[in-house]
Amino acid sequence: MSNTRKDPCKANACRIQACLKDNNYQEDKCLNVLEDMRQCCLKWHKESLCCSGIDLEKVYLPEASRDKNPTGKSNK
Repeated sequence: MSNTRKDPCKANACRIQACLKDNNYQEDKCLNVLEDMRQCCLKWHKESLCCSGIDLEKVYLPEASRDKNPTGKSNK
């Protein structure tokens, strides 16, 4: 990836960090943003340095939950 190009998944990585901090690092409170990151990495894993530690096989939300909340924002 060129140094002049922005990492396509960086915003998702920042959202994960913010969500975890806001929720006392309870991963189960951030499943939407974790799944958003996985989806980004499925598309951009070859170009995004942020995806280096992401397990692309791990699904954080069932398909039905993602369909109801496509933005990844909390419904609370």
